[in-house]
Amino acid sequence: MVVDLIAGARPNFMKIAPIIRAMDKSAIPGLLWRLVHTRQHYDRNMSDSFFEELGIPQPQVNLGAGGGTHAGQTARIKLGYEELPQASPCDLCLVVGDVTSTMACAIVAKKANIQVAHVVGGIRSGDLSIPEEVNSLVTDSITDYFFTTSEVANANLRKAGVGEERLFFVGNTMIDTLLANTLRFVRSIIWETAELHQGEYLVITLHRPANVNDPENLERLLREIIRSADRLKMVFPVHPRTRQALDQIALEEKNLILTDPLPYLSFNYLVQQARAVITDSGGITEETTVLGIPCMTLRTNTERPETVTIDTNELLGTDPGAIVPAMAHLLSGQWKKGQIPPLWDGHTAERIVKILGELSRNST
Repeated sequence: MVVDLIAGARPNFMKIAPIIRAMDKSAIPGLLWRLVHTRQHYDRNMSDSFFEELGIPQPQVNLGAGGGTHAGQTARIKLGYEELPQASPCDLCLVVGDVTSTMACAIVAKKANIQVAHVVGGIRSGDLSIPEEVNSLVTDSITDYFFTTSEVANANLRKAGVGEERLFFVGNTMIDTLLANTLRFVRSIIWETAELHQGEYLVITLHRPANVNDPENLERLLREIIRSADRLKMVFPVHPRTRQALDQIALEEKNLILTDPLPYLSFNYLVQQARAVITDSGGITEETTVLGIPCMTLRTNTERPETVTIDTNELLGTDPGAIVPAMAHLLSGQWKKGQIPPLWDGHTAERIVKILGELSRNST
C-alpha cells in the first residue's frame, strides 16, 4: 500500500514528522510512503526550518501552491495534486489537521477513488466563520478512516454517522513531536538580546482573522495585554498576516518584543520557560497543556475543549476587557493546575502506523 502524506502549513509538520519516523522504523512489508508538500506556507520560518529541525526528509513532491486567497490557494493545491495520482497512483491519502491543504488534497483523492485517512479528524469549534472549521467538516465528510485525539472528537464523528470500524482513537501526533524534542529545545538570540528570565515574560501569538484583520481591534487587544502584564516582558513572534495589521498601528512599548516567526525548537523553549502564553492558536494550547504552562486563548470557542476542561487553558473570548481579570488571576498565583489527556503520551504515531499496516495487509 502506497500512502501519500500531505503537509503544507506549519501545524502539519509537527503532526507528520513522527508518522514518517514510525513508518521508517516499522519497516512493514508493502507499506510505502511519499511526502507531498503543498507549500501552502512558503516563508522559511513557517515551513523549511521545520524540515531541518524535525528531521523530516525532503518531500518527494512539491506542489508550490504559495499564498493568496482561500479560493485561489485551494485551486492551486487541487490542480497540483491532481496530476500526481494520475502519473503515479497511491492507495491512501493521509491528511493531517484542518488547513487548506488538508481539505484540498482530500477532495482530489476522493474524486480519484483513493481512500482518505484524516489524522486529527473530528475536532469541532462549531464556528463556521473560521476557515479551519469548514476545512475540517468538508474533509471529514469524505474521510474513510479517522485517527482521533480525544473522545470528544469521537463523539462528534459518531453524531455525524461514522461507524466504529472507521474510528481509531490514537492520541495526538503533535505531542509525539513535542515530547521527542523537549531536550533539544534551544535558546534563540532573542533570549539574550531581550534579557529574558524564566517565568518573567509572556509569549503572545495572534493570527486569527477575528483578532488581527482589523488593526484597531488588534491594537485594543495588545494595549490590554500590555496594561495588565505589570512588569512582565512580552515576546510576540508575528505571523505574516498579523504583520500587515501591526504595520498600521503606532504602538510603542519597551516590554513588547516583536520578532519574526521562530523555528520550532526555539519557539517551544520560550513557551516552556514562560510565565504564560496568550494565543488564538489551537495547536499551541495542546503544547502548553503538556508543558504545564498557563494559557489564555483569545477566542470564543475551541476545537480542543479538553485543553480547557482538564488542562491549563482558558477561553477568554475576543473582548479585550477579559484580559485584565485573567492576568490578575495569573499574577496572583491562582491559575488552575492541569492534567494531560489520555494517549497524549508520545506514542501516537506508532499506533497509527500499526493500524496502517493492518489496513495494508487487508487490502492485499
